[in-house]
Amino acid sequence: MSDTPLRIEPVSAPFVGEGVTIGVAPPMVRYALRARDPGVLEGLLGLALPRRIGAIESQIACLGPDEWLLRAPLGTRIAAGEGLPVAVTDISERAVCLTVQGPRAAQTLMAGCPLDLDRLAVGRATRTLFESVEIIVLHTHQDVFEVEVWRSFAPWLGLVLERAARELG
Repeated sequence: MSDTPLRIEPVSAPFVGEGVTIGVAPPMVRYALRARDPGVLEGLLGLALPRRIGAIESQIACLGPDEWLLRAPLGTRIAAGEGLPVAVTDISERAVCLTVQGPRAAQTLMAGCPLDLDRLAVGRATRTLFESVEIIVLHTHQDVFEVEVWRSFAPWLGLVLERAARELG
């Protein structure tokens, strides 16, 4: 028996439709970061944190006045910050990232999301809902959205996005 667990992604194959492609981003490390004093967290990370809610800088999205999401390549390790007034929590296994890209990407996401994603600028992130499921939408490039969703909801979200893309196409 192998000591290495087998990772099965919840959405197996990319969907390619008219004007939209839906897939799964490569596995990555995710950390939930909290600190009342961002400077303490910046010292721990050795990185500047975005201070404007919704901004994305250096793989870090500011989700609230004292909350950030760090997404980085596999193998990236962050110190726990023991003794410091910060919370650094590895949430890598909790979520998966679905990619929605193409000229109809925003329209596809808006089939179940109450926000006007056409107005979400590139380089911005927001926490929102898709139907009743919490997601984080990152607008990373023109016509490219990355959707962080809890792993247990990812198969459902993938199917619903695919259905929306088919109906819109």
